[in-house]
Amino acid sequence: MEGLSMTSSPPQSLEDRVRSIVAEHRDDRGALLPILHAVMEDMGHVDPAAIPILADELNLSRADVYGVITFYHDFRQTPPGRKTVRICRAEACQAVGAAQLADNAKERLGVGFGETTPDGSVTLEQVFCLGNCATGPSVQVDGRLYGRVSPAQLDGMLEVGA
Repeated sequence: MEGLSMTSSPPQSLEDRVRSIVAEHRDDRGALLPILHAVMEDMGHVDPAAIPILADELNLSRADVYGVITFYHDFRQTPPGRKTVRICRAEACQAVGAAQLADNAKERLGVGFGETTPDGSVTLEQVFCLGNCATGPSVQVDGRLYGRVSPAQLDGMLEVGA
């Protein structure tokens, strides 16, 4: 088609993406948390390079921004694996075998909680309630919740293609 350009615009820089997200949420109450959630949704993690940009945009110290990111377990500073596995460690799940699931997962993957396998296939996380207490032990894989998970079932969930 004559006269129409079919080229796409160049990808936005990290700074442009973060500033755009801040602009969308600047007027939200307690803007930092909604902004961090939006950054996570957009990028999959909060790149440490975004911290000074967020601090500048919100007139906060870098320490304030970093403190919030590191306080809440839902915020990651590194890209997650292709699969994210979250094991509930709350008391109700612990009472029905979550500790064994956690130990098996850490041993099988060779990583601890909050870490990603060296090949980038799986990120293992712990949470302290998935709201599925009646059917523990509970596990969440890529946002999908599972109850009464056995060690054998968890092994299957840890497979990248599963």
